[in-house]
Amino acid sequence: MSSIILSAQHVSKSFSVRQNDDILALRDVSLDVHELEFLCLLGASGCGKSTLLNMFAGFTVPSHGDILLRSSPIVGIDPRCGMVFQSYALFPWRTVRKNVEFGPRMKGLSAAECRAIADRFIDMVGLHGFADHYPAELSGGMQQRVTLARSLAADPEVLLMDEPFAALDAMTRHVLQEELTRIQRESLKTIVLVTHNIDEALIMADRIVVMSPHPGQIKAVIPNELPRPRDMDVQLSRGWGELKKEIWSLVAGDVSLHAS
Repeated sequence: MSSIILSAQHVSKSFSVRQNDDILALRDVSLDVHELEFLCLLGASGCGKSTLLNMFAGFTVPSHGDILLRSSPIVGIDPRCGMVFQSYALFPWRTVRKNVEFGPRMKGLSAAECRAIADRFIDMVGLHGFADHYPAELSGGMQQRVTLARSLAADPEVLLMDEPFAALDAMTRHVLQEELTRIQRESLKTIVLVTHNIDEALIMADRIVVMSPHPGQIKAVIPNELPRPRDMDVQLSRGWGELKKEIWSLVAGDVSLHAS
């Protein structure tokens, strides 16, 4: 197994909702993320998966326990961890290329270097020919590709993704799920992705961390050894169905509780 790049060690997180009243969002969560791994955090709404992701990003500080990046505590936002949100958050007045160049420019690289980096990742996410377009001229799926290219161009060691495809239609989402697995192989990035979609986790993840709510805890960590690429033949296989059934049995009660 490759080395550990991210780690949560006995992490708990409470939020104050009113005077003298706290909500425990996470309780005693311990998890290691391995270098070059694609890890999915999966569970019903309210299980703390986004809270844990935000602590990995340095946006949120744990109430107890430690969050480590390469064995050192994360004490704030760290450029080694890049975040991709569900919303695209692109600069509407900048072209695709200028949006993707933003990170390299902040590092002080030359215009030529920034352009070369941007063009590399624009091609990687399948947007060749759209570098001079503006976000408003693109579909939602294309805008999310730009967001991904911009994150990759900043060269983080870990890419943190909070349900990045949830707002997209089913067909576009499926295409981008397969594209993201390809991009991870090409870019050699560690990815931690939050999802509540079992099929999405099965398509992409090396391991699936199933979380339970009230408060958020890790219920199970399931290796996903389905063969890649996880195309339609794999998705119709017995192994896929058995793994999906196993995961659903872990989350079904939590989903029913949340919906009631």
